[in-house]
Amino acid sequence: MIQVGDALPDTTLMEYSEIEGEGCSIGPNAVPVAKATAGKTIAVFALPGAFTPTCSAKHVPGYVEYAEAFKAAGVDEIWCVSVNDAFVMGAWARDQKTGTKVRMLADGDAAFAKATGLTLDLTGKGLGLRSNRYSMLVKDGKVATLNIEGPGKFEVSDAATLLAQAQA
Repeated sequence: MIQVGDALPDTTLMEYSEIEGEGCSIGPNAVPVAKATAGKTIAVFALPGAFTPTCSAKHVPGYVEYAEAFKAAGVDEIWCVSVNDAFVMGAWARDQKTGTKVRMLADGDAAFAKATGLTLDLTGKGLGLRSNRYSMLVKDGKVATLNIEGPGKFEVSDAATLLAQAQA
């Protein structure tokens, strides 16, 4: 399992873009993790799946609410990572009104979750391999803090906990 001081795995996440811009077309676009985190401070939070009750009611809204405070603490970007496809993450971004505050990144085949060792096997519930719920502060591609939730918990991966770590 990934630990504080480790580099993030060199995998690729996907992001749905609704606006065509420099280097990105409308639709799913590749986000190479190593390149996207180089020289930046990123607040990353992950969850088992989009549109789940706790994640939709508390997790994502908390990060949207604290987005300006994260910027003031020196965080360049906030990433939400989930084992869903880019279209689902794009729809969830619209539903949650994340705008440019939180990047909703898809880990469709769970490659990132597997490479970090932060997986949650929900095969018995018909959901397959998912990501554990966690948050981490990443500086220049390396894990600076890591908060992993216990099963059924929502205590340490919330925005307020990670913001306090970013401000420290």
